[in-house]
Amino acid sequence: MPELLRDRLVIVLAALVLFVPGLGAVHLFDWDEINFAEMAREMLVTGDVLRPQIDFKPFHEKPPLFIWLQAACMAAFGVGEFAARLPNAVCGALTLLVIHGIGTRVRGPLFGRLWALAYVGSILPHLYFRSGIIDPWFNLFIFLGLDRIMRVFDGAGRRDALLGGLFLGLAVLTKGPVGVLIPGLTVGAMLLWSRLRLRMPAVPLLWMAFALVITVGSWAVVDLLRNGPVFMEAFFWRQVAMLTTEDAGHGGFFGYHVVVLLVGCFPASLFALHEGVRPSAAADPQRMHRRWMVVLLLVVLVLFSMVKTKIVHYSSLCYFPLTYLAALRLAHIWEKRVPFGPLRYALGMLGNLIAVVVIVVPFLGMRPDLLRPLLSADPFALGNLEAAVRWTGWEALAGVLLAVALLAAHLLHGASRYRAGLLVTFAGSTLFVTATLYAFIGRIEAYSQRAAIEFFIARQGERCHVATKDYKSYAPWFYGRTTGPTPPEDVLFHGAIDRPVHLSCKVTGAASVEALGTFKEIGRSNGFVFYRRDP
Repeated sequence: MPELLRDRLVIVLAALVLFVPGLGAVHLFDWDEINFAEMAREMLVTGDVLRPQIDFKPFHEKPPLFIWLQAACMAAFGVGEFAARLPNAVCGALTLLVIHGIGTRVRGPLFGRLWALAYVGSILPHLYFRSGIIDPWFNLFIFLGLDRIMRVFDGAGRRDALLGGLFLGLAVLTKGPVGVLIPGLTVGAMLLWSRLRLRMPAVPLLWMAFALVITVGSWAVVDLLRNGPVFMEAFFWRQVAMLTTEDAGHGGFFGYHVVVLLVGCFPASLFALHEGVRPSAAADPQRMHRRWMVVLLLVVLVLFSMVKTKIVHYSSLCYFPLTYLAALRLAHIWEKRVPFGPLRYALGMLGNLIAVVVIVVPFLGMRPDLLRPLLSADPFALGNLEAAVRWTGWEALAGVLLAVALLAAHLLHGASRYRAGLLVTFAGSTLFVTATLYAFIGRIEAYSQRAAIEFFIARQGERCHVATKDYKSYAPWFYGRTTGPTPPEDVLFHGAIDRPVHLSCKVTGAASVEALGTFKEIGRSNGFVFYRRDP
């Protein structure tokens, strides 16, 4: 079997094993996972595939491509968590194939393998392929488009330009104009870095722009003809608002994404940091490709550090250049058989800190009385602790696994077995992410939202309205399986209704519901209070 084909087969099989099992084991999480899944469900209910809707009303924040993927999976496998997350598991396999292919083309088969290993062996890049959020596909399309841009600047012709435009157009159809903004800023920064000496391939870039317009226009023009400019105008201004204002609950300090990448992309982040500070090859024949990666990393990091809204996955496009830089360091260690240097101790310190947190959490879960004094000012958090979550202590083995892998890598390094140390580090991290998900994610969900989710599930099939008060959630519609728009809040709370209204609120908002005088409390659970209003 040819070497490249064998590598690709191994990647696909590994992706299936790592990303697919357990996709439907835990309820979707508010906001993003349930938001996208509900739009896909409403596409199936209404048959309107052109315009995303939420609560059966136009949704102006996202274009439809990712929703189409989820809707297709739901049509095939049924409405549920598995179908909502399956597109990203597929994206995981494709992403690993892409970076392996690009790495092999640019720097050889070894680099392609190490880049794929660095990506799948880091915490957040691995975790996102088991989620139902939009960013994995968005990032993949942007990166594919940027790869074609790099080729065009290297002298490639019309075919690569058209493919680049297609990929960037798909990025725009996935999440919006940021899919063009980031590549544009990256090209601009590269031109400035090269002091405008970088050759500008005008004709191929025009072909790329043409393909981009055709790709986006294939949906936008149809929507404009059908619905007029209302959706497009609202969509544009919503994107501006998200970049310039702070969404409630999503603020943060300027260096927020630096911390997210350092901890969330462990262990690749430390190798990338070392590579950035001390490049592994002074006379790198592929230094221009490395420069593109560095510029992409800095553009995304600076852009989303300046954006007012701070959300973890906003900087997730950085996973590509960050793991690329990490792979450069890994290849240097592998080929030269040189020690890790200060990385050896940085890996131990940060990795064992993460391991200790994971080890401690189950035992805190078994002793919630230790946490109650720390949460005394938050009645909702105290209510969350009342959830019937069974901790056995065995969950700590996920953290032990990481600590043991780091110790083994440290001992292998001490024996000058540097290659084995690298493999053990990233293989151990990969298994750590998988074990942590299986041990923790269901229990975290039980504390945070399960009581409310089960309340809405119990309403499925009833002729009623479901809603929340004093907190934002898409769960009433997705888990209540609603079939039409929810009346305005003033109607639900005070107006004439033709069916019961079931309401969920946090315990901190119970007084405001009771002050309405129209609802009757029907239960409480884990920090949530549930009400019913009859016609």
